[in-house]
Amino acid sequence: MHRVLITAAIVFGLVAPSSANAAPEPALTPAAIDAYLDEAMESTGLPGVSLVVTHGDTVVHATGAGRDSRGEPMAADSPMRVASLSKSMTATAVMTLVEDGRLALDRPVVEQLPEFRMDDARANRITVRHLLNQTSGLSDRTVDIGATDKARTLTDNVATLRSGTLAAEPGTRWAYCNVNYDIAARLVEVASGRSFGDYLRERVFGPLGMTASGTDADLPAPPNGFTSVFGQWVARPELVGFPGGGAGSVITTAADMGRWLIANTGNGPHLVSAQGLTTMQTPVLHRYGMGWGTEEDGDLLVHSGNLFTYNAAQAIDPKTGYGFAVMTNSTGLADDTYPIMLGLAAMSRGETPEVPGATRQWSEVALAAIVVAALGLGGLGVFRARRWASARRGTWWTGARLLPALVPVLLFAGFPAVISIIMGGRAVTWTQLTYYAPLLITVGVAAAAGLATTATRVYRLRSVRSGE
Repeated sequence: MHRVLITAAIVFGLVAPSSANAAPEPALTPAAIDAYLDEAMESTGLPGVSLVVTHGDTVVHATGAGRDSRGEPMAADSPMRVASLSKSMTATAVMTLVEDGRLALDRPVVEQLPEFRMDDARANRITVRHLLNQTSGLSDRTVDIGATDKARTLTDNVATLRSGTLAAEPGTRWAYCNVNYDIAARLVEVASGRSFGDYLRERVFGPLGMTASGTDADLPAPPNGFTSVFGQWVARPELVGFPGGGAGSVITTAADMGRWLIANTGNGPHLVSAQGLTTMQTPVLHRYGMGWGTEEDGDLLVHSGNLFTYNAAQAIDPKTGYGFAVMTNSTGLADDTYPIMLGLAAMSRGETPEVPGATRQWSEVALAAIVVAALGLGGLGVFRARRWASARRGTWWTGARLLPALVPVLLFAGFPAVISIIMGGRAVTWTQLTYYAPLLITVGVAAAAGLATTATRVYRLRSVRSGE
């Protein structure tokens, strides 16, 4: 979500400036990774990071830097929420059942999950492949996301969709929607006869030795993460919606992510066939496969994961056999996990990595400056309201002259809807926006200043016209 909020800030003018055929191995050493991580921590100011780099069937380095909200050092075994990185794991669980003959990618979901119903006949044509490719036609704009978040079981989660509709004919348009992967998780339960969390542990995490991994419905919550408030990191509990779903519920560690990356480069224990792995990693629409997408240049298979106090990014390079995962226990108006991951990928190719800049810090400096300016202009507007009213006492267009100061008020009143539009229809709530406090505070202060100016001008105008 925070990536889109950066875009929102720009719109409002607030942000300142397979390994078998692997290429020869570049000199990517643990010491080089540590040195790069130190630079990244210094430039970004992140409170805590854990990461892992793999090559072929080997973990090159798994480590951590900084601290968690309890003051404990971050390490390779620190529990981390990885958000939408979970989708690649859910897709793998589904693919194991496809290869076992218990699910079929191209049969309609309703034939394999009879409880799935929507108020749209087109939903009967959604296949399992559509769900995993995010081409089902499901959209945050056409289903009740608030109701899905309040569900406590996958069964109840799927039941909330009965009043929903589709935004497009299945298979014709790509739209990122978490509901796709929660339905997929329920398919896993029905086809396997086990809970989604149990199936992940038995058929995905267990065979890979990912002993510290599970869903947030099965594991203790990690320490609170952090949100940035004008340069200060504030510990807050994660805003968890539906627990144990297939879209973003996995908790894991850098050490376990190393095992996951090795498997997804075609090394280590094989969870699915080579053909199954290729199917999941092959883009269909919008450079997206099944829980994996591609960078614009097509060199890396990637996926990011964004919550409200944790962020993560993963990538594998099919040409070199390298894998990368970066996780942080914080969020702000910039996601630094992704550029750090890209820097590690550059190092693996023997290139000089780009160290992430202070995007978050400069963004928040710009926002703070706007807050100060809004307070100053609001105070000036109130102070000069009598003069303003006297100069416009007899003009008929005075009412229209009041409107500019109300623009921030209107923006603030509809802010969740505005952000939702910028996000392409993704559902946004006021509670979620509080986790991006600098942006919300900036718009709120501007609205308060505009409202105070307008109210004072109206009062003074009435006084002038009544002769007081």
